Amino acid sequence: MKEMFLLYFTKGEDVKMNHKTFPSTKFDVKALAMNFLPVAQKAAIASYPWIGKGNKNEADGAGTEAMRNQMNDIDMHGVIVIGEGEMDEAPMLYIGEELGTKQGPHLDIAVDPVEGTTLMAKGQDNALTVIAGAERGSLLHAPDMYMKKIAVGPRAKGCIDLNASLTDNMKAVAKAVGKDVSELTVMIQDRDRHKDLIEEVLSLGARIKLFPDVDIPGGIATAIDEIGVDLLVGTGGAPEGVITATALKCLGGDFQAQLVPQDQEEFERCREMGMTDPLKTLTLDDIVKTDQCFFVATGITDGLLLKGVRKKEKGGILSHSFVCFGGEINSYQFIESFHL
Repeated sequence: MKEMFLLYFTKGEDVKMNHKTFPSTKFDVKALAMNFLPVAQKAAIASYPWIGKGNKNEADGAGTEAMRNQMNDIDMHGVIVIGEGEMDEAPMLYIGEELGTKQGPHLDIAVDPVEGTTLMAKGQDNALTVIAGAERGSLLHAPDMYMKKIAVGPRAKGCIDLNASLTDNMKAVAKAVGKDVSELTVMIQDRDRHKDLIEEVLSLGARIKLFPDVDIPGGIATAIDEIGVDLLVGTGGAPEGVITATALKCLGGDFQAQLVPQDQEEFERCREMGMTDPLKTLTLDDIVKTDQCFFVATGITDGLLLKGVRKKEKGGILSHSFVCFGGEINSYQFIESFHL
C-alpha cells in the first residue's frame, strides 16, 4: 500500500528575506515534513546495496538521484541552499537548483543524500540520509568549509557560549540539567584537532563519547534524553552545522557556531555568499531565522540515532526514520516503515 500525506498551506502577504521577495505561506510544518519522509526513505534504500562495497561515489549517486526524483513530486517551490556542490560540481541537488511542482510554499532546502559516504563504503555505522527545510530565505547559506560548533538540548538552552572555555560551558550545562560536571557526557569527533578538548573533558572527570565521522546525529542526540548525550563540541563541516541547527531549532535545543576559513580564498567565499563578517559568532537564530522548519533523516547503516536499512527474509525492506517539526509543534517522531 502506498502511503499518502496531504500538504496544506494558505497564501499570505509578501515578506522580504535575504534581499528577495517571496510569497509568504502559512503551511502545516508537520504535514510538509511528512511529505519529505518518503524522499529520505527512498534515498536511503537506493544507497543500501552499496553498503560495504568500497565505492562511495556510486552510493552517493544512487541516493542523490532517488532523492531528487522523489522531491520533484512535492508541492513546493524548493531551492537547494546546501547540497551536492555548485552547479558545475554536481549534476543534481546542486546549490541553487529549484525543485518541486512550483505549487506551494517557498522553501530553503539543505540535503545530504548519503551523510557518511566513507563510513557506508566501509560498512561502518552512522551513515544516514538527511534533509532540512525552512521557509525561503531563512537558512544560512554556509560554504563547504570548517565550522566550530557547540550543541545542547532544551534543558541547557541559553546556557552555552562558544567564546567561553569548554570548562565554563560544561559547568553551565551541568547546572542547567541538574548534574555534577563529572556526570556529563560530551560528544567529540575523534580527530587530532580535538585533542585539547578531549583532555579538558577528561580532566573534569566527565565522560567522552568519540565518533569517527558524521556529527549530525551527535548534535541531535543532545536533545533526546534517552540517548544520554549532554553536549557536542568540536570543529566539523559547516553545511552539516546548518542541518544540525535546523533539527535543534525544531527540538527546542541550542546551537552556536563560527565559520573557520582556512585561507583567504575561503574567507572571500564567505563574503560572496552574503556574510559581511565571516568570523562572527553565529547563534541558532542567525543560522535558522524561522520556527517554520523541519528535519527528516533515514538510517542507511545502524547508528547513534537510527537503525539502518534492513531486508526481511520473506521480502520487503525495513527503514527507520526520524522526523521533527518546528512552528508551534516542537516535537519529534521515530518511524519504522515496511516497503514492498
